[in-house]
Amino acid sequence: MTANTLANSLNEHKLITIASGKGGVGKTWCSVTLAHTLARSGRKVLLFDGDLGLANIDIQLGLMPKKDIGDFISGDASLAEIVTRYDDKGGSFDVLPGKSGSGALGSLSKDTLLAIRNGLINLAENYDHVLLDLSAGIDSSVITLSRHKGKLLVIMTADPTSLTDAYAFVKVINMRDKNADMSIIVNNVGSKREGEKAYEAIKRACEGFLKISPPLAGIIKSDTRVVDAIRAQVPLMSRHPQADAAQDMTKIAAGIIGR
Repeated sequence: MTANTLANSLNEHKLITIASGKGGVGKTWCSVTLAHTLARSGRKVLLFDGDLGLANIDIQLGLMPKKDIGDFISGDASLAEIVTRYDDKGGSFDVLPGKSGSGALGSLSKDTLLAIRNGLINLAENYDHVLLDLSAGIDSSVITLSRHKGKLLVIMTADPTSLTDAYAFVKVINMRDKNADMSIIVNNVGSKREGEKAYEAIKRACEGFLKISPPLAGIIKSDTRVVDAIRAQVPLMSRHPQADAAQDMTKIAAGIIGR
């Protein structure tokens, strides 16, 4: 293995995809909060808004980026030139903004998607973690951007349709890569036990039909302060660091770091 190949492999392992089988499960909130939590732990983090065409990470963070992924696709800027800093005294991190309201971005060519993915792998050299907040579902852009040697965090709720769609996502990824490093996060549940039951249900389905057993990365309990933070365009860890959901995300981040 050459030095460049080894470096690229190490960079690729820094990627963390946050995905979901369906919308409305809190995927983007999880991405923003995880990025901020990792940054508050002293990690260098880049958060990519890969929900192509429906990007909203900049809105959740109150950012007004001068450039976005559309400028990279048009050839007017490199990915590095698009990066926007989110400053927070407790944990700043970088954001690679998407382009909201451009449906054309949802049907990019595979070559363009690969260029984005490879560009993120190259940028990972400067970070401890590169988080990819992808579109809900299993369209071609999600599958292409998800194919890397890093982690895949599948967000679901206890809702039966969410469970079914999360299983469909796991199945499609598993068909393409038997060694994919997938874990489950159960979000927005009334209690830890409710989250455990939801996880046990998808685990049984995966073991029964796919012969795999994706581990549980964490459970995030419902918390009204999450909605308050989103409305204020401030990360939960800054606005309500003692909230139950904040403590739950802290545990998930610690598991990723390896503490």
